[in-house]
Amino acid sequence: MGFSVQHECIPQAILGMDVICQAKSGMGKTAVFVLSTLQQIEPVAGQVAALVLCHTRELAYQICHEFERFSRHLPDLKVAVFYGGVNIKIHKELLKNECPHIVVGTPGRVLGLARDKELGLKNVRHFILDECDKMLESLDMRRDVQEIFKMTPHDKQVMMFSATLSKEIRPVCKKFMQDPMEIYVDDEAKLTLHGLVQHYIKLGEMEKNRKLNDLLDALDFNQVVIFVKSVSRAAELNKLLVECNFPSICIHSGMSQEERLTRYKGFKEGLKRILVATDLVGRGIDIERVNIVINYDMPDSADTYLHRVGRAGRFGTKGLAITFVASASDSDVLNQVQERFEVDIKELPEQIDTSTYMPA
Repeated sequence: MGFSVQHECIPQAILGMDVICQAKSGMGKTAVFVLSTLQQIEPVAGQVAALVLCHTRELAYQICHEFERFSRHLPDLKVAVFYGGVNIKIHKELLKNECPHIVVGTPGRVLGLARDKELGLKNVRHFILDECDKMLESLDMRRDVQEIFKMTPHDKQVMMFSATLSKEIRPVCKKFMQDPMEIYVDDEAKLTLHGLVQHYIKLGEMEKNRKLNDLLDALDFNQVVIFVKSVSRAAELNKLLVECNFPSICIHSGMSQEERLTRYKGFKEGLKRILVATDLVGRGIDIERVNIVINYDMPDSADTYLHRVGRAGRFGTKGLAITFVASASDSDVLNQVQERFEVDIKELPEQIDTSTYMPA
C-alpha cells in the first residue's frame, strides 16, 4: 500500500534530511516530497524556495498539480511549472510578475531560465529529483542537473526518488547529497504489484486487433490504457478503435505538447475511457481510474513492463494487466519479468472473474 513509503520517508524528510528513496510506481513517492516540502517551506515573496526537476513535461505538469492540490490551505503559496516547447518569454514574464515559491520543471528549460538570470536559485532550500535515474543516466541531462545544482546554496535539503535505482546510478545520486537516508522500499524481488492480476495471451501479430476487440467487449473496466511500441501504431490502433465505436483517444510523442496535455487531462477527467499510448506515458503518469493495462506490443524490458503495468491497480486498488506475446523476443521479455519480479504470469483464462480486478 501507498503508505509504507510515506511512513518510511516523511519523518526524515520533514527533519530536512537528505533522502534517497526507491519505491515502485504508485507507492506515493510524490506525496512524500510534496508534503514534506510544504510542511517545511516558509514562503518569502519573490524567492524560489524549492526546486523539483523531472525528465518529462507530463511528469512536471503532474507534480505541479499535486503541489497545488496539497497546498490549497496555503493561499499565499505559488507554484509554477517550466518546460520546453512553451515560449520562454511567457516563463520570463511569469518569473518577473509572479515569482513562484516552488518551481517544477525539466532540466533544459530550468537551466535556460537560470542562466539568463530570470530564475534566481540562491534561496533554494529543497532540491528534488523525481525519477532521478532517468535524469542522471542521460549524460546531457546529468550535466544540466549538475549545473543547476551548482547555482543553489550549499546547505539545502536534497531528495531523490525513483522506481528503479540501479547499483550503478546510486553512487551518482549520492554525490549530490550529504550522508543521505537511504530508503529502498521492497528489494527487487519484492517489487510485486499488490492487487494486480497479470496474464498473457499468445497470438500472432495479425490476430491482435481481433483479440483486443474481444477483450474490450468482454471486460468490465473503468479506464484502460493500451501500450504500443511506436507512434504510427498508436495512431492506427486508435483510429481503428474509434471506427469500432470505442471511446478511445491516443497520446504519443508525435504530438505537440499542448495537444498531449489536453488529451491527458481529458482522459484523466474520464471523458474517454480508453487511452492508446506509447511509452511516453509509461512512467510517472497517474490516473486513478485505470484498472486495466493492455500491452498490445510487448515492452522492450522488464523495467518498462513494471512502469507500464504499475499504472493499473495503484493506491491499493485492484487492477488487471494483459500482455500480448507474439514472438520469441516477446517471450524472452516476459520471462525476464517473471524472474526479476518473482511473479508467475499465467495465460489468460477463458472466463475471468470480474471481482479480481474491479473494485467492489
